[in-house]
Amino acid sequence: MAASVGVGLIGCGYISDIYLKNLTASDAVVVRACADLLPERAQARAAKYGVAKACAVEELLADPEIEIVLNLTVPKAHYAVALAALEAGKSVHNEKPLALTRAEGKHLLDLAAAKGVLLGCAPDTFMGGGLQTCRKLIDDGVIGEPLALNAFMQDHGTEGWHPDPEFYYEPGGGPMFDMGPYYLTAMVAMLGPVRRVTGSARISQPERLITSQPKAGTRIPVQVPTHISTVLDFVQGAVGTLVTSFDCWGHQLPHIEIYGSEGTLSCPDPNYFGGPVRLRKAREREWQEVPLAFGHTENSRGIGVLDMAEALRTGRLNRANGQMAYHVLDIMHAVHDASETGQHVLLESTCERPLASDEGLVTRG
Repeated sequence: MAASVGVGLIGCGYISDIYLKNLTASDAVVVRACADLLPERAQARAAKYGVAKACAVEELLADPEIEIVLNLTVPKAHYAVALAALEAGKSVHNEKPLALTRAEGKHLLDLAAAKGVLLGCAPDTFMGGGLQTCRKLIDDGVIGEPLALNAFMQDHGTEGWHPDPEFYYEPGGGPMFDMGPYYLTAMVAMLGPVRRVTGSARISQPERLITSQPKAGTRIPVQVPTHISTVLDFVQGAVGTLVTSFDCWGHQLPHIEIYGSEGTLSCPDPNYFGGPVRLRKAREREWQEVPLAFGHTENSRGIGVLDMAEALRTGRLNRANGQMAYHVLDIMHAVHDASETGQHVLLESTCERPLASDEGLVTRG
């Protein structure tokens, strides 16, 4: 068995809990340190999960036993923290989005290549049993040629439940940059890269009122669009529609539906790892639920880090890789650009579809 890969976590906020729960249960990695701008948060996480030390970022980056830095900071800090980690010779797995700007994302890609390390980025939900079952159905030709898709992510934002919701309405947030990566990454993993986009976006309310604790009553200025309608032309020919919104109190629309020449595939919520997966074949009147063909159907956040650890040991590219994350970042910016200019935007970036689950997906841990 290959030696476990050392991981250091930077950013001990809300989402770090599930990452630490899953990573500390694995024998593929060892979480060696936690760091946060608030030392008490790092100390609390380290104590809860038996991590050896809580320390300053500089100490974590200087630790020779740490090969992967898991960057769970807020979006506006993703670039600076990832840059420092890459410069220290560490592989990096960022929370989404990869960075705020295209220039930042491209710089991280170039630096990782120059340093000979891996760059990765959430989401890793496309590696779960639900979406991997959908991927296999597509690859096996069950729905024929994918022709089109519709996808919807609509709710009323985070100010009613998140303890620190402000960053969701800053650059790097909003429904497109916060939730769009789940949907776009799932689409790219199933259908491949996008070549052209257009869309419309708006800020529907100039401010939001926090009703969650501990900041109830605080008003948040909204700096990013909160309703975005997108049209995507995929390289392989399919035409997709994606709506992401923080302006919706409720809806009855699908998460992702893919329409093929021989059937329709209803995909599960790409924010999660499991099902259900439903299929309606051509000329049949009834839907059928498809049993999931792969594991990792529970909340498996961190599987992208485990896959990166295995990739480091085997010399392959990690699935939740920087090239795909940069392509998703480019798509999101292009949609906003299209809304501002009233034009279609041709994408300069591209990527390969990541390896499917039946091609050596990490199972240890």
